[in-house]
Amino acid sequence: MGYRIATDTSANLPTPWLTEHDITVIPFIYIVEGKELTCLDTEAFDGHAYYESMREGAHPTTSQITPDKYEEIFRPILEREEDILFIGMSSGISSSFSSAQVAAEELKEAYPHRRILLIDTLGASLGEGIPVMKAAERKEQGADLDTVYGEITAMCRRMCQVFMVDDLMHLRRTGRLSNAAAVIGTVLRIKPLLKGNEQGKIVSTDKIRTRKKAIAALAEKYRSWVVNAKDQIVGIAHADCAQEAEELAGMLREAAEPREILTVCYEPVTGAHVGPGTIALFFESDEGVRSS
Repeated sequence: MGYRIATDTSANLPTPWLTEHDITVIPFIYIVEGKELTCLDTEAFDGHAYYESMREGAHPTTSQITPDKYEEIFRPILEREEDILFIGMSSGISSSFSSAQVAAEELKEAYPHRRILLIDTLGASLGEGIPVMKAAERKEQGADLDTVYGEITAMCRRMCQVFMVDDLMHLRRTGRLSNAAAVIGTVLRIKPLLKGNEQGKIVSTDKIRTRKKAIAALAEKYRSWVVNAKDQIVGIAHADCAQEAEELAGMLREAAEPREILTVCYEPVTGAHVGPGTIALFFESDEGVRSS
């Protein structure tokens, strides 16, 4: 009966696109003033208000998704006699992917004739979302489950994810970066460039003094590392700094015009970790880019 593509809200994809391509989405949870919230509709998310509240001292937190939640969403798909290709957030920055693995093993016992294939994108935001978009494109072209699984797994190893944050303390507070690195960044008032490594963890790659120079450095990483730009979708995610994101897009077009540039505001779960003022860039490079 075919297969269905599923992802989670960390993929940061526009709601109209998800609806058009019939993608199942697992809602991640963020907590503001003790209230649990989800953001399944990116069109309704007020990014400016959310990130402005963080600038004013709010500290939203996030919660791991349990295996039960994955089972709840996967089970009806299997009962419709569809297989599942789940493309999820990096296991290097969240334990939610392990919950998906637990759920998949449980469901395989209940539905032995169905298949659940899981892809750890080693990424978040559009580092996860662009592989979802590619998977949907290949499925609509008629590619079978195994073919898409193999292609997207390989693609994730080639995804370059490089970003700058305005304040490392958000990553330190939520445990996504070491305390020592965060303190150094704050004291020196640098604008560090960070990247996703081969385990999908966040590591520092450069330390730059101003936002303007840091944005230019993102564009230079793209110029140096992008492969076959004209054939790919390039992603930019920002945390309430749309004008600078558009400036970065212009630099990318000058360096190597891609097929498309998709610009989004960081959804609230990943945004709680990177903080306001973050700008991230996502594109395909060579397979060794994560370790370079």
